[in-house]
Amino acid sequence: MKVSTRLLLLLALLPGLAHASQDRDEDAPRSGGDHSVLALTDAQQRAAGIRIDHPVATLNAPQLEAYGLVIDPVALVTDIGRMESTQAAWHAAQADVARLAGLYRDNLNASLKSLQLAQAQESETGAQARAAAATFALQWGPVAALGTHKRRALIDALSANRQLLVRAALPGHPLADSVGPRALLEIAGVNVAARVLGSLPGTDPQLQGAAWLLAVDRAPQGLGPGAHVRVLLERAPVKGLLVPALALLYDEKGAYVYRHVGPNTGGKHQYEAVVVQALSAMGDGWLVSGLKPSDTIVVEGAGVLWSLQGIGTFSAAEEEHD
Repeated sequence: MKVSTRLLLLLALLPGLAHASQDRDEDAPRSGGDHSVLALTDAQQRAAGIRIDHPVATLNAPQLEAYGLVIDPVALVTDIGRMESTQAAWHAAQADVARLAGLYRDNLNASLKSLQLAQAQESETGAQARAAAATFALQWGPVAALGTHKRRALIDALSANRQLLVRAALPGHPLADSVGPRALLEIAGVNVAARVLGSLPGTDPQLQGAAWLLAVDRAPQGLGPGAHVRVLLERAPVKGLLVPALALLYDEKGAYVYRHVGPNTGGKHQYEAVVVQALSAMGDGWLVSGLKPSDTIVVEGAGVLWSLQGIGTFSAAEEEHD
C-alpha cells in the first residue's frame, strides 16, 4: 500500500491529523534543512501505526563476493625459476667484472676490451634480472614478498598437494579494498576456509578488477588447477547503529530517520528528521552513523510522517510493497 493511500485512510479516521504537521511549539527543536518538527496526539500516533525504539550499537563485517580461480603451481614454479636464473646470471656477471677489473688494475693478463665487454654483459643481465623481478612482483605480489626459504616451502607444499593457491578477483573494481585475513570458498555447497596472502598488483585484462591471492591448506579431494569457485572475502569491520530498513527514508539531501524528541507543551509527541549516513546493509536493516544509542527513532510508520511533512520521496522499504 502506498504511503499516500494510508494517509487518506488516517485522514478519514482522524480529521485532525491533517494539521499535525503544522502543530508545533515555538521552542520545539529543529533538525535543520526543510524537515520540520511534527506533533501528534496519542490517538493520531496509534492510528498512524507509529512504533518507536532505540537503535542498536553493533559491528558488521560485510562480505565481498569474488570469482576464484585455482592456480596451476607450474606457472608459479616457472616464474620463480626465470627470476632466480636471471638473478644468478647477473650475480655471475658482476663477479666477472670485479675479477677482470682487479686483473686490469694490476696489469695481470686482462685487457681494457675484455673488461668493457664484461661490463656490458653485466649491464644486460642486470636489466633482465630487474625486469624478471618486476614481472614476478606484479604477477605474484604476496609470494614475491616472501623470503627464499618460505617460497621454497610453499612450492614444496603445492607440489605435494598440501596447499592450493586461488586468485580471487572482483570484476569492475580496479581498486583493492582492505580485506580481512580470512576468506571462504564455496565448492559444491561446502564452505572451505582460506587464508588471504595479500593483494595482487596486476589487473586481469578480462575481468578489469582488483584481485587477491589466497592459500587453501586443506582442499577437498578433486579440486585442482583451473577450477572456478565462489569466494567470499571479509571487508574491514564497520561500527555503527543498526536501524530497520523501514526506518530509513531518502530525499535530495540523503538518508534520514525520524527521531522522537519528547512531548511539546500541549502534550503531543514530537518527531524531527535527522540526517544519517548509511554505512552497511545488515540483514533487514542498515548500520548508520549520525545517531546515539540513547535516541528514540521511528521504526514503523516513518512513511506516514513523511507524507504529513510533504517530502517528495518514498522510503525504499515502502516502495517495495507498492
